[in-house]
Amino acid sequence: MPEFSTHTLAFSLSGFLVGLLVGQTGVGGGSLMTPLLVLLFGVHPTAAVGTDLLYACATKSVGTLIHGRHRTVDWRVVGRLATGSVPAAIATLAVLSSPSMRMGPEASRIVGACLGLTLLLTAVSLVFRARVMALSARMEGGWSARHTKALTIATGAVLGLFVTLSSVGAGALGVTALLLLYPKLPTTTIVGSDIAHAVPLTLVAGIGHWWLGSVDTVLLVSLLFGSIPGVAIGSRLSVRLPDAVLRGLLASVLALVGARLLF
Repeated sequence: MPEFSTHTLAFSLSGFLVGLLVGQTGVGGGSLMTPLLVLLFGVHPTAAVGTDLLYACATKSVGTLIHGRHRTVDWRVVGRLATGSVPAAIATLAVLSSPSMRMGPEASRIVGACLGLTLLLTAVSLVFRARVMALSARMEGGWSARHTKALTIATGAVLGLFVTLSSVGAGALGVTALLLLYPKLPTTTIVGSDIAHAVPLTLVAGIGHWWLGSVDTVLLVSLLFGSIPGVAIGSRLSVRLPDAVLRGLLASVLALVGARLLF
């Protein structure tokens, strides 16, 4: 079956490249993989989202293990995010599972529109990441402990909605929000904590999509075959593209893809 082999190789290569980027920055998993599956490989949007969620769970589990060994995960932050994101994911799945929505054209339209919107928001967050970091540095002591906790849980809830509908947002949007909420945390800890939080969120959302029938198992295995070594290498790399160059390239791609999905 040469066609299957060719597609499998292309999926695995895509998984490796996206995993490499995720390991380095915590950004780019759903933001790149889901649009690749929809626009380049012609995968149905709901199947792309469902498959990508379980792909992201496995990929970011590897990243979490490596970041955890380097003590660059703040588990308090992870717990707060999950407190908001997991219930939001379950509630979103309950809506998607209703008879009028389940795997129908309406669900596909909502997923496609949410994916496009989230990609545009992600692109904006990447473009203004430096300004967010500068504002964050000036805000030391600006948030009370109570407000920080509440806003982190609320951020988790928003991410739970976006990620369950589109598989996008846990990386760039999550990191940008955490930079504002926790200005004293090192950037590496922000990235590590964001990757760790994505594991329970994508696991819950991915299992829900699998139950809805929107996971392609063959596609999932092909992606993981490339992504697991990719994220392991990316998490260990010390030499990489300058952050500003990487952000600019990624933001440009996401903006173009998001606009294509919306319009």
